Amino acid sequence: MTTANIDYDYLLKFLVLGDSGVGKTCLLYQYTDGRFHTQFISTVGIDFREKRLVYSSRGRRHRIHLQIWDTAGQERFRSLTTAFYRDAMGFLLIFDLTSQKSFLEITNWLEQLRMHAYTEDPDVVLCGNKCDLLQLRVVSREQVAALAQRYRLPYIETSACTGANIQQAVELLVGRVMERIENAVSNRDFTLLMAQSRRLPNIAYGPDIVRLHQANGSAPRRNRNCNC
Repeated sequence: MTTANIDYDYLLKFLVLGDSGVGKTCLLYQYTDGRFHTQFISTVGIDFREKRLVYSSRGRRHRIHLQIWDTAGQERFRSLTTAFYRDAMGFLLIFDLTSQKSFLEITNWLEQLRMHAYTEDPDVVLCGNKCDLLQLRVVSREQVAALAQRYRLPYIETSACTGANIQQAVELLVGRVMERIENAVSNRDFTLLMAQSRRLPNIAYGPDIVRLHQANGSAPRRNRNCNC
């Protein structure tokens, strides 16, 4: 792909992380397509979706091409997914508000990030998913507030079922990453990462790529008792 074909100002690559079953894929599809998967489909390896948006800052409008990569949460895929950490500019770290185990695993995911991301202090937005399932909630706001304060993470509660706060979570991460980009003159690691991102369109991500969960083009019906 030549420069003339690029009709955006920035290509941002985000990773969605978290245990299996917390709703990562559902959240991603809700953001990019505005639809919810009523059935649980475990991601095998890694998948991605794309979206265009406009970001305004300091009196300027920037056209953003956003790639959001959906990673498998199962332990057996960790060696595969960690290979993608270094090229990512930001991370959505998801846990399930109805699962104490997924919340306790957040510290392990953060440790993985500090080991494999392009910096020891990457931009991360912590998301407590399934906030619509009030009666099933087991993770208290006090627990999350303490963890978020400890690791200095912005936190937002989302629902892949209703779409609540998903756009806000992504926009929050975009804002933090763009702020880092605007200050990248003094950040050598991030400047190199941006240079790599400019080359990403040349990789074979074209129409022949296998996108998981899209074999059936029909959109699933909403389920009032959704659990994603």
